[in-house]
Amino acid sequence: MTFTLPPDIATPVYVLDETLLARNLETAARIKRETGCKILLATKAFALPAAFAMMRETLDGTTASGEYEARMGAEEFGKEVHCYSPAYMPGEVARLTRLAHHIYFNSPAQIREYLPVLKAAGSAIGLRINPGYSLATLGGDLYDPCAPYSRFGATRDTLEDAPWQDIDVLHAHALCEATHEGSAGLIAHVAREFAPYVRRVKAVNFGGGHFINKAGYDAGVLIDAIRAFKAQFDVEVYLEPGAGLVVDTGFLVGSVLAIHHNGKDIAILDASASTHMPDVLEVPYTPEILGADKPGILGHDYILGGKTCMTGDIIGEYSFPQPLKPGDRVVFTDMMQYSFVKNNTFNGVPLPSLAIKSKDGAFRVIREFGYDEFRRRLG
Repeated sequence: MTFTLPPDIATPVYVLDETLLARNLETAARIKRETGCKILLATKAFALPAAFAMMRETLDGTTASGEYEARMGAEEFGKEVHCYSPAYMPGEVARLTRLAHHIYFNSPAQIREYLPVLKAAGSAIGLRINPGYSLATLGGDLYDPCAPYSRFGATRDTLEDAPWQDIDVLHAHALCEATHEGSAGLIAHVAREFAPYVRRVKAVNFGGGHFINKAGYDAGVLIDAIRAFKAQFDVEVYLEPGAGLVVDTGFLVGSVLAIHHNGKDIAILDASASTHMPDVLEVPYTPEILGADKPGILGHDYILGGKTCMTGDIIGEYSFPQPLKPGDRVVFTDMMQYSFVKNNTFNGVPLPSLAIKSKDGAFRVIREFGYDEFRRRLG
């Protein structure tokens, strides 16, 4: 893969490549076409309204984690809006009934609490269950909704307390960056373990974490699993991938600001792990860089770090074919998922700009951030 940012576009900057996004959307279109399921964009992973017009052609809507994401989905994306939160703020559910078509709850008790306002608004009601289906995932328990003592979803011992006559959707999100085996496994698990409850609803939402566009994912296995499930239960099926729709569709480009030496060569960048790539520290993981490799491979090794005062603001250690110098640009791959949606302005580090590379190869910057964005957030 090659990628070159025009020199007149300043760094740091995230760049969505529309050609790569179109490739990923083709996978979603195939799954929909061959199963009749619906696919929603989980905006918690990717929320770039400038790309919504393109995504709207394939996807059926968005799924939100609260009122603000739901409002964005309603106003910027259109089509269906689904929303789940483990708990809602005072007045939030009433406002959501004007934004979301489907509202999911974390327990039978929550549904009973909000049932009058939901029925008055005609909202579709969902119950999230904790299916008890855990896989070894990136980040371990940090990203496992079914980890011990998880706060997500009603446990099996509470399900008989639910007002099933009023529940439209069973929601079973349990995956994170799952292969096709994980996706099919979850679907089979729900069919086997929760069949009596599936037969009481109109739809089942198998949540996100289906990494449908990652290398090695066999979409055919997922398609077969959905077909079998629909044939068994005659219900509508939803998927709500976020990362799985935008994996490997864009970049974060940073520049070398200085070279420091303390036992090893250290390149200090205008891109930061703690402010621009928080999953590097949270998971943790080491992002790939175009033209670079693991240390000791290409001849010139560097630790890459951000310009914040946080000691742990380290992106990783890499080797390069040529020595780095101030002004050199570094291109991090797979930087659309869970990246700019999680940014912060710690230390007053500027937020990266947002840009799009069109299918014709042209670049356009859609948003730049300056001091005003930093100051506004501080009241």
